[in-house]
Amino acid sequence: MIRDSHLKPGFIAAMLHRLSGVALAIFLPMHFIALGTALGGADALQGFLVLTHSSFVKFAEWGLVMALAVHMALGLRVLAIEWLAMRDRGAVVVSSCVAASAAVGLLFLLSGGI
Repeated sequence: MIRDSHLKPGFIAAMLHRLSGVALAIFLPMHFIALGTALGGADALQGFLVLTHSSFVKFAEWGLVMALAVHMALGLRVLAIEWLAMRDRGAVVVSSCVAASAAVGLLFLLSGGI
C-alpha cells in the first residue's frame, strides 16, 4: 500500500534522483568498454561502434540523456535546498526539474539523436 508520504513531491524527486543515478552507474561499465576498445586501435573501436547503430542502442542513448538531465536538474534542486534554504513550493520546483529534463530529452530527439 502506498503511504501519503510517498506521494509528496520531495519523495518523488528523491526517488527519481536516485534512480537516474543508478542508471548512470549502470552505463559506466559500457563507457569503459568503449574507451578500452579505443585503446586497442582504430579497427577495434570501429568494430565496437558498428554495434551502436542498432535501434536498441539509440533508444538507450536517449534514456542516458534523460537520466543525465533528470539527475542534473534534481541535483541542482538538492543544492538549492541546502544552500539557499528553498523549501517552499516543492511541487513547482520538482515539476520544473522534470519539465526541463523532458525538454532536454525532446531536444535530443529532435536534433537527430535517434
